[in-house]
Amino acid sequence: MSELRYDGRVAVVTGAGHGLGRQHALELAARGAKVVVNDLGGDRSGVGASAGPAQEVVEEIRKNGGEAVASPDNVATPEGAEAIVGAALEAFGKVDIVVNNAGILRDRSFKNMTAEEFDAVIAVHLRGSFLVTKAAWPHLRDNGYGRIVNTSSPAGLFGNFGQANYATAKMGLVGFTRTLAHEGAKYDIKANAIAPVAWTRMTEDLLPADAADRLGVDKVTPLVAYLVHESVPVSGEVYTVGGGRVARVFVAEGPGWGTKDALSVEAIRDNWEAINAQEPYIVPKNPGEQMGPLIQHLGS
Repeated sequence: MSELRYDGRVAVVTGAGHGLGRQHALELAARGAKVVVNDLGGDRSGVGASAGPAQEVVEEIRKNGGEAVASPDNVATPEGAEAIVGAALEAFGKVDIVVNNAGILRDRSFKNMTAEEFDAVIAVHLRGSFLVTKAAWPHLRDNGYGRIVNTSSPAGLFGNFGQANYATAKMGLVGFTRTLAHEGAKYDIKANAIAPVAWTRMTEDLLPADAADRLGVDKVTPLVAYLVHESVPVSGEVYTVGGGRVARVFVAEGPGWGTKDALSVEAIRDNWEAINAQEPYIVPKNPGEQMGPLIQHLGS
């Protein structure tokens, strides 16, 4: 089998000073991509800033014979996002790949979570992914090519105690990804999302210490690299990945129950089991497909 390469491609990887983002940047560069390594350089709560982490990754890429430039800009501001994409344009003349990986944590139980803690996490994960993609989008459209990977999370897909802010942002990225897939299709722009499980400074308090080796970042990056390759066949999908296991995650709708008579609270109660049935299910690709069973019900 031939090696998958990224020669001639320019990739922007946010949050690439540590953990997953660092591994993504190193892998893409090793396979021929020119990389913008973005990292604000703060701690995992988003406090502080330093150009050091991004520059260290750039130096490692260059030492290994690759091409890269550093961007210490903030994904959560329009100016920062424009500067990140601008770094790619200035250094390499274009942008082909966007990996939205930047993130922070402000974990707290919902009853104790402040509006500032909620907004700060939304700003980096969700707004930041929007802003960086927004800055790159016209260039991807003009070039008739693009690959985007957004970083969701099992916490977003399934919820998690103490992470109302984080889970909201991460599930928001699923809808964002699916919409990008629809709007980018005619321009050969493909967007997918991952929900990784990996040992990083973001998760070291959440995962058991003896899982560090088994849940290394090297067991996530290959999926990201494939999803940003020109040959990837899918768009608008979500995959969970960790420890060497990869699986598609999808939103499905069960067969449901309906009536032509007046709908009442009691009818809902009496048919609750049928309403909650899981099979046979459908996996709609868009709202039109999701409305199919309703249209069929209304016309029957």
